Amino acid sequence: MLEVEVIGDGGPEAPPAEEVERLVALALASAGVEDGHVAVEYVGAERIAQLNEAHRGKARATDVLSFPIDEADAAFGPRELGDIVICPPQTEDLREAIVHGALHLTGMDHETDDGEMLALQAELLRR
Repeated sequence: MLEVEVIGDGGPEAPPAEEVERLVALALASAGVEDGHVAVEYVGAERIAQLNEAHRGKARATDVLSFPIDEADAAFGPRELGDIVICPPQTEDLREAIVHGALHLTGMDHETDDGEMLALQAELLRR
C-alpha cells in the first residue's frame, strides 16, 4: 500500500490531496514501486533555497527537490520512499512538480539521462 502525506499549504493552485496521491502513485508505479510512504511538502522560497544550498550547493530557490530515503524494503512498517519538497511560488505547474519529484525518488535523473525522465514525465501528465 502506498501512503502519501501532504504537508503544508500549496495555495489555491495546489491539487487536492487525492490528486497528489494519484500523481505520486502513477509516477512510482512506472518504476514498479507500489508500497511505501512519501511525504510531499509545500514550502516557501526561503526554505527551499536553504535546502537547495545545503544539498545541492546552489544558493537559490528552486521549484522542487526530492530526497530519497530507502532503496530497499524496510523490515518494520512501510518503506520510507522519501520526501518531495515543492515551492509553489517557484513552480509553474504543481502537478508537473509532483510527478517530477516522484520520478526522482525512483532513481531517475534528467541531468544524467538522455531525456527519458522528462519524456516519461510528459507521458504520465497526459494520463
